[in-house]
Amino acid sequence: MCGITACVGDDDVVETVLAGLENLEYRGYDSAGIATLDGDGVSVLKRGGRIGDLSAEAADRGIAGRIGIGHTRWSTHGAPTRENAHPHTDCAGGVAVAHNGIIENHADLRAELSAAGHEFDSETDTEVVPHLIEEALATGDSPEEAFRRAADRLEGSYAVAALIAGHEGVLATRRGSPLVLGVDEEGGRRFLASDVPSFLEFTSRVVYIEDGDVVRIGPDGHEIATADGRPADRDAETVSWSPEDAERDGYDHYMLKEINEQPAALERAIRGRIADDGSVDLADFPSGSFADVSEVHFLACGTSYHAAVYARQLLRDRGVPAHAFSGGEYATTPPPVDEETLVVAVTQSGETADTLASLRSAGRRGARTLAVTNVVGSTAAREADDALFIRAGPEIGVAATKTFSSQVAVLVLLTELLAADVTGSPSDDRDAVLEALGRLPSAVGTVLSESGARLLARRYVDGDDGRFFIGRGVGYPVALEGALKFKEITYEHAEGFAAGELKHGPLALVTPNTPVLAVFTGRHDGKTLNNVQEVRSRGAPVIGVAGEGSDHVANGVDEFLPVPDVHPDLAGVLANVQLQLVSYHVADMLDRSIDKPRNLAKSVTVE
Repeated sequence: MCGITACVGDDDVVETVLAGLENLEYRGYDSAGIATLDGDGVSVLKRGGRIGDLSAEAADRGIAGRIGIGHTRWSTHGAPTRENAHPHTDCAGGVAVAHNGIIENHADLRAELSAAGHEFDSETDTEVVPHLIEEALATGDSPEEAFRRAADRLEGSYAVAALIAGHEGVLATRRGSPLVLGVDEEGGRRFLASDVPSFLEFTSRVVYIEDGDVVRIGPDGHEIATADGRPADRDAETVSWSPEDAERDGYDHYMLKEINEQPAALERAIRGRIADDGSVDLADFPSGSFADVSEVHFLACGTSYHAAVYARQLLRDRGVPAHAFSGGEYATTPPPVDEETLVVAVTQSGETADTLASLRSAGRRGARTLAVTNVVGSTAAREADDALFIRAGPEIGVAATKTFSSQVAVLVLLTELLAADVTGSPSDDRDAVLEALGRLPSAVGTVLSESGARLLARRYVDGDDGRFFIGRGVGYPVALEGALKFKEITYEHAEGFAAGELKHGPLALVTPNTPVLAVFTGRHDGKTLNNVQEVRSRGAPVIGVAGEGSDHVANGVDEFLPVPDVHPDLAGVLANVQLQLVSYHVADMLDRSIDKPRNLAKSVTVE
């Protein structure tokens, strides 16, 4: 939930560390801080608020150093104050630590350290780490030994980076929280960060740090050792993202940029994956790869969960038993699995703590596991039996947009392959679905260029009693996603429902001030229209999203947002783009913090 960055170079690195923090601000933005090593001393500057405030204060105070770490925080333990901001230090101020994750045994460690005479200044779980290092140093351990001993005491999920006075470099480790190493040979720099965009403007060469690894970056390069101290040879990879991918490129918000990037993201998602004969061609999964699967479980959280529900519907329509589970529930209330169960973890970052815990639980119980993710080298991609990448490129806005579309597109390919392998023959609609999938990027482009969402948002910016989103079939997860996007960035109440559920309770909340956004896919539209009439008869205005040729829908709603006519299995993707635009424009008119909505962070790496 927080962002760590670090840099070691030949010259002053403060501006570089601050730039890395700005690039990670989507991971946390309620407080921030930096620590530098200049000579033998550690200097720390931190404060509540945004990184821009920290940068201004750093310039005023002339903070400098060739070795530095930084942290941008999303609060878990303690309020967003200067005292609780990272980096945290030991009693003597010679150790500074930045941390992402949750240290579950911090209370016991704090009590032990307090009894030994250590004094604490914050409410955070993190502060025990520099004191543990200080305690080990006092026994004569070297900085590397002290750091390793401290890490061995920690329980929970964490990535930790530390500066130690007298030690020329940064020491870091991870367990369950992301940490990547950036290699800039030409510039003579090494980077550590929670995510690649932190240093992408400086280098695209990355090394993915594995759980238990201890890494040191210094003026002479970097060294990685395994949990038991053996040297580890981790190859550097070149990420395909460009620095421009992580910039706003003239858009007012990253979210709007990423909404408009969906045609290109979809092109990448499906490129080379539909064979000339119209079949699915996933390079690592030839025909028959899933012939021994009898049931599919999808695991996901948030937006990824809605993509999973979409895929569940597609599989059920094709006669394959499928279920979608919340990643936060699956590990604690597990359903039965066996070696014929395929468990598919859908996670944009590949680092979502709840989903990872459930993925591991499924694997321990004998299920086959597959990660559908955006990040090569992520924990999910490494720990699952197999991985399938959505190739959406970096997504900086906290509210997911292009990754949902790309997840659905890749899951459509996967469901067609699964259906053929599990049932023994292609689905009846396979050729039509894959042909429509090939045209999907163009269709999304049409929605973006012709959408009337902004004018509609202006008319319905005031919805005193909230908004309802309804849908049926694959329109149902799109309704859920539309409501999630709306509440995330407008801070106004929104709920998504299966259309038929309105009369089982939610109608009690409908008033003339409750706009209802209804998703029509071309299947069961008559039933959905009946549900629309139920709310219209209570005075609620209805906004229908449907294919442009759906005159019966256009005539049955108060407002109509058309999308290109497309196969019903893919109509939800186009409807979702319209709902993204509605949410974006309402939030913009309400002057919300669209890219950094309150209380939310992009990558949820704590349970």
